[in-house]
Amino acid sequence: MRLFVAVIGMLIAATGAQAQPYPAKTIRLIVPFVAGGSADVLGRVYAQRMTQLYGQQMVVENRPGSGGHVGAEAAARATPDGYTIVFGTIGIHAAYAIYSKLGYDPSRDLQPVSMYADVPNILIVHPSVPAKNVKEFIALAKSNPGRLNFGTAGSGSSTHMCGEWFKLVTGVNLTHVPYKGSAQSMQDLLGGQIELMFENLPTAIAQVRAGKVRALGMTSKERSPSMPEVPTVSESGVPGFEATAWFTIAAPAKVPADIIRKLNADMNAFLKAPEMQQRWIEMGAVPLGGSPADAEKFFTSEREKWNKVIKAAGIRGD
Repeated sequence: MRLFVAVIGMLIAATGAQAQPYPAKTIRLIVPFVAGGSADVLGRVYAQRMTQLYGQQMVVENRPGSGGHVGAEAAARATPDGYTIVFGTIGIHAAYAIYSKLGYDPSRDLQPVSMYADVPNILIVHPSVPAKNVKEFIALAKSNPGRLNFGTAGSGSSTHMCGEWFKLVTGVNLTHVPYKGSAQSMQDLLGGQIELMFENLPTAIAQVRAGKVRALGMTSKERSPSMPEVPTVSESGVPGFEATAWFTIAAPAKVPADIIRKLNADMNAFLKAPEMQQRWIEMGAVPLGGSPADAEKFFTSEREKWNKVIKAAGIRGD
């Protein structure tokens, strides 16, 4: 009898443990870049909000390397219980064809939770660069082929792909200098070790306003409401040029659908919260949201777009 009662007690305890609502413990958000860049900044905004909502910590873990793939692969291989998610980017979900060998397949081993935000990139130069606008910059670059260095968050990142597309459509020869994140490349730009960046607006905006770098053009289709005084690259002599950075939250492929639905619903509520709207403008970000299916459809179209650029420009990340 005692054994029977003990077994029943254990079964009840196990059932209670399984019935715990998600999340019941700390969630790890892998940001696959060094601290200080746009991915890190936006990731921490999201993590702080979810920590408040869930009453459980969402902690940011920076795991840079290989254009974000070191951290993304770690997430893909994590236990698929919803307690490890990853901050996704163009490099992870769309431009990974630059790598001939990866230890995982982003399209197979990760699933989207939701699109997060879209941000324009901004062409910024060190004050020592004499160009005052995009046309002058193109002329300068053409007269100095290969001598101007552009720093990026890593091979395949939005800051890299934007620069490669700019090179392709304008015919200029710029030298790519990949870093493990935008924060490191920004430090070298401020120090004059490199001449320019096609940086995400959220991490460039403060440096532009402080006069530490010069803004030449916004890579979005239209001017950003965050910095309406900066013309677009398209209106500055490169008609039709448009390349923005986008971010998403993703999870291991086998995370249960009910957990994905919860994360998605909470993400959408966070993006639409009235108190967040002014902050998005201040950061230079446009909140996106939508369903996991919407995100997957978007990934597919972006892969097609960037694969054409990768092939045409012969870009390799390894």
